[in-house]
Amino acid sequence: MVADPAVYLDANATTPVDPRVAEAMLAALTGLHGNPSSAHAAGRDARRAVEAARCDVARLIGTDRPDEVVFTSGGSESNVTAIRAALAARPGRREVVTSTVEHASVHAALDRLAATDGIVIHRLPVDGCGRLDLDAYRAALGPGTALVTLMTANNETGTLFPIADLVPAAHAAGALFHTDAVQAAGRVALSVAASGVDMASFSAHKLHGPKGVGALHVRAGTPFAGLIVGGRQEKGRRAGTENVPGIVGFGVAARLALADRHARHIARLRDRLESVAVAALPGTRVLGDPGARLANTACLAFPGVDAEMMLHRLDRVGIAASSGSACATGEAAPSHVLTAMGLHHLAGSTIRFSLSRFNTDADIDRLLASLPAIAREARILETVA
Repeated sequence: MVADPAVYLDANATTPVDPRVAEAMLAALTGLHGNPSSAHAAGRDARRAVEAARCDVARLIGTDRPDEVVFTSGGSESNVTAIRAALAARPGRREVVTSTVEHASVHAALDRLAATDGIVIHRLPVDGCGRLDLDAYRAALGPGTALVTLMTANNETGTLFPIADLVPAAHAAGALFHTDAVQAAGRVALSVAASGVDMASFSAHKLHGPKGVGALHVRAGTPFAGLIVGGRQEKGRRAGTENVPGIVGFGVAARLALADRHARHIARLRDRLESVAVAALPGTRVLGDPGARLANTACLAFPGVDAEMMLHRLDRVGIAASSGSACATGEAAPSHVLTAMGLHHLAGSTIRFSLSRFNTDADIDRLLASLPAIAREARILETVA
């Protein structure tokens, strides 16, 4: 068995499960053996646990309607479900507005629908900080727009899109609005009710919950057809026996995230990481929107350095980080996010450090003690090669 890294700085890929979440899940796994759809006492106990978790998730995302929360297997399923449901709800419209920096599940779902159903995709550009082109957004909306799907927070750079400001124009055009809020939940204050979004995607494992469970918020009154059929679970919106231990864990993680007061601590650690790295390694660039990004995300470009070589050497000294989206691991193509930002030349030299509430000053000390030498070594080896 491989030991966990001594310093874990890859929270945007997944977060460590909070011990309180694990404890609640174990209790559910061993004590809630009934099917939530069953009418007997064991089934009713499981149902109560699921509904309590639904209330906790609803509070985290900012709705007083727990019935608007549909549990899924994770963010990717939620994204694909939202896209297909929106297109089914607007049968006379064949256009979707999205951005060039969305999660792979959104890009792949839209590409497939374009190939099989002939939908038209308008992918909005971003600038060098990952900020959305608002003029292009307004120009893309029209009578043929069925859906706008834009992420709340970018998984690679942490850049935030102004979702609440974008929704009114979509609705004025008669389109539905979906946001992939997977990276945002538990990291920035959210209110799906105030923003007016029709659908929003979430995933437990980004906020110290378990993998394999997520949620799709579906605003009351939004036309909706589920992706998975065959049963009446989730009020007929997502068939299949509910993952009770996972949902319980999601609920606890949501409750803990709502009560979390570590945002300033995390931002201070990130800022220290960035300032020391930039000072120690001239030419280092901090990527993303400096005025609107996740407090936990440091996306650093080290020009002339082989990022994969750096990550390998960091891993050898017990430090876990990433070169971009975990969903793209193993692909030879450069980051589509950095390419869209006009930074293709930096894609092979960029590392993302993403923090969680479990990180400490000692973690940053250990990283900064190793980072300059590792970066210089990777640059020298690359130059020689």
